[in-house]
Amino acid sequence: MSPETRSRVMSRIRCKGTGPERRLAALLTEAGLSWEAHSPDLPGRPDFVFRERRVVVFVDGDFWHGWRFPVWRDKLSEAWEAKIEANRRRDARNFRRLRRQGWRVVRIWEHQLDADPQVCVQRVLAAVAVAG
Repeated sequence: MSPETRSRVMSRIRCKGTGPERRLAALLTEAGLSWEAHSPDLPGRPDFVFRERRVVVFVDGDFWHGWRFPVWRDKLSEAWEAKIEANRRRDARNFRRLRRQGWRVVRIWEHQLDADPQVCVQRVLAAVAVAG
């Protein structure tokens, strides 16, 4: 892929409003929950924030956030390997900061949402109920 083509493809990938986020949002709405989205005052700008319950939810893409990264990292160029590794370090740092601030952090991977969306919704419901 040429650098120009890669740049064009990558520019179409969004941080907010991804397909998995929209799917989970629809399911959470169906379950009767309401939330804040991408709160800029919290580390990592969580995808879903239940402020009164001090619960945050991240919906992470398998590639961008490095699910099972050690298994496939050697297949990437050095630049991509560094990018994904930096994402993983940033995620861990943000999760630690949120937990130190008293937040319960729920991480839902893209493949989990694809495999069983209801289990993902149940995880969020359980976290919100426990925090209440």
